[in-house]
Amino acid sequence: QVQLVESGGGLVQPGGSLRLSCAASGSIFSIYAMGWYRQAPGKQRELVARITSGGSTNYVDSVKGRFTISRDNAKNTVYLQMNSLKPEDTGVYYCNGPRDIIGTMSPFWSWGQGTQVTVSS
Repeated sequence: QVQLVESGGGLVQPGGSLRLSCAASGSIFSIYAMGWYRQAPGKQRELVARITSGGSTNYVDSVKGRFTISRDNAKNTVYLQMNSLKPEDTGVYYCNGPRDIIGTMSPFWSWGQGTQVTVSS
């Protein structure tokens, strides 16, 4: 079982930037695709960015061109650089291992505590 610890959230003004980090335990991290999920208030959790073990990336349309997912397998860490933030990006952000490209299936591991991102003036 992989343990996931997210960090880097906070309060930011519209147009600002944040960088989220997710540290994963275990030596098997590098063979899995990883993703960042967002749960906005009153909405279901959605997969917003995904990166394969080889570095290929996918994004939901609402964040394309603004968010960048990356990973450092040597550090067992995945990142989400978020630029040009909008109020609708507000939510709790989680990382996990998605079983499919769009995140409709349950991910591989238990959820961590997530990190809160609030975009507001």
